[in-house]
Formats: sequence, structure tokens, C-alpha cells
Amino acid sequence: MHTSPNDRVKLGATDIEISPLGIGTWAWGDKIMWGYGAGGFTDADLRQAFDATLAAGVNWFDTAEIYGFGRSETLVGRFVAESGADVKIATKFMPLPWRLRPDALLKALRASLDRLGLPTVDLYQTHFPFPPLSVETWMGAMADAVDAGLIRAVGVSNYSMEQMGRAFNALDARGIPLASNQVHYSLLHRAPERDGVLQLCRDLDITLIAYSPLEMGLLTGKYTPENPPPGGRKLRYRQEYLERIQPLLALMREIGAGRGSKSAAQIALNWTICKGTVPIPGAKNARHAASNAGALGWRLTDDEVAALDAASAQLEA
Repeated sequence: MHTSPNDRVKLGATDIEISPLGIGTWAWGDKIMWGYGAGGFTDADLRQAFDATLAAGVNWFDTAEIYGFGRSETLVGRFVAESGADVKIATKFMPLPWRLRPDALLKALRASLDRLGLPTVDLYQTHFPFPPLSVETWMGAMADAVDAGLIRAVGVSNYSMEQMGRAFNALDARGIPLASNQVHYSLLHRAPERDGVLQLCRDLDITLIAYSPLEMGLLTGKYTPENPPPGGRKLRYRQEYLERIQPLLALMREIGAGRGSKSAAQIALNWTICKGTVPIPGAKNARHAASNAGALGWRLTDDEVAALDAASAQLEA
């Protein structure tokens, strides 16, 4: 089985069709972690990333109200409007501790729609299962938003197996499927395989959207103990860890060489697809976008996946 950027997969049990890989826009507008703006990447770079992504056949973008304090949504909305393309958009609601009433979700959703310049959004996700309001309360607010025609599908993010099951049941009582759970998943972070999240997604026809599938750049092979990632990422991934992951990166390069010069990043993304998930790597320029699309149109063998599994087993971040 091969996947191309022009292939489409169903988003959970909905009728929304997305490419087997999307683009995550956490970095769009984020100065603190990603260096957006002066001296880093610009709006022009991001527009080129957007255009290159669409040209490669990838049709959906994931954003959130907190990315760049709303800047990410604004940029995504502007690019969609200027392109006139049929693009699927996912964004997220953050249940901040002062959001103590379910109608806070509808207010936040309307603000996101204003920034996106859209009357409705394809996928709206609860960003974290934060207290004090319950999973069921927020899912009721999500269902109300679906009934109001403001969102097409409901998702969650960073939900455990138990929380995801509760969200599924609450929505099911309203006749609405839980479309997705967006969680951290990569060769260096395989918790969803162990904690039941991946299996429950399979059992309930929920799409697992894999964020940080390149582990914030570590799985591209760009960073080494001598060349650590900049900014906040340098504090998160220290020299000793960068040394430990080098054998895995060497294996990824070896497999890639046998696949017609596929990059380590493309191996990492294809691995997540082989696991039945939909990855959302970032793209800050056209080169990143083209690299992401190069993860589609081919598939790792079962033996290659097993070798990568074994090499990554002791290396999780």
C-alpha cells in the first residue's frame, strides 16, 4: 500500500477527507520557542510554505488559539483567503482555568473563526483536558457548536485513553462522532502505543493525529551534540540525549539511502503513517513543505518498521 499527497483519508468516522499528512502551525507567529520574526523566519517564508504544501497535494493545516497568541490562526486564515484553495482547517480551544462556564468555548470559537476569517471550521479540538470543568461539560459545548453549524467535527488533544473514552461517550449521546485525538507521537515518544490511546483510536475509528512527529527537529538529523537546537529546544534536549539518539538517526539514514535518498525526516514521518496515524510536521518555509510531502507515495516494509521500533525503544524523550 502506498500513499501519495493526493490520496485522502477519512477523519475518524466523519465525511471529512484529509491528506495522510497535514501541517502543524505551532511555529507560525511563535517568537519564544521557534524564533518567528526578525532574524528568523517571516510571513513571506510561511506563505511560501503554505503554497508549497498545497502544490504538493497536502490539504490541511492544524493551528490553535494559543499559537503565537492568535497570530498563527490569523496567518492561516489570510493565506487561505488569498489562495482561494479548498483547505481543511483544524484549530483548538484551550480550557484555561478562568474559563469556568461551558459558553466560554463558544466565545473562544467565535474569536478563532474571526481570526481565521471563516464561518465554520472543519475540526475543533479541546487542547488539554484541564480541570475544573469536566470532559463531559466541554463535549456538551462542542456538540452545541456542531448543532449551531460553527464546526464540522469534534476532536480532543492530549487526552488519555480514559478521557478519550468519556469524550466519545458524551458526544455519542448527542449523535456526534469523536473524530480525533491529537497527541505527541514519534519515534522518540511512543507513549500512545503503551497507554492504550493508539489501540482505542483504532477500536473506535478515531484518527490519531501525531504532533511533534519529528521531535521538534531532532529526527531530521540536523542537530548533533556539537550543533544543538536553538532557543527553548536547547534546554529541553541536552547534549547527552543528542548523543544517545545518533545510532537511531544512522539507521534512519541507512534505510533512507535504500529508498532512493529519502531523508531521516521522511523516514520518521512515514513510520508514523505506517502506525496508522496522521502526522502534522511543521513547515516554516517551502523547503520544509517539500520535504514533508516526500514522506508520501511509498511505505516502509514491516521489517524496516520493526528495526526502527527496536532502535527507538530505549531513546524516548
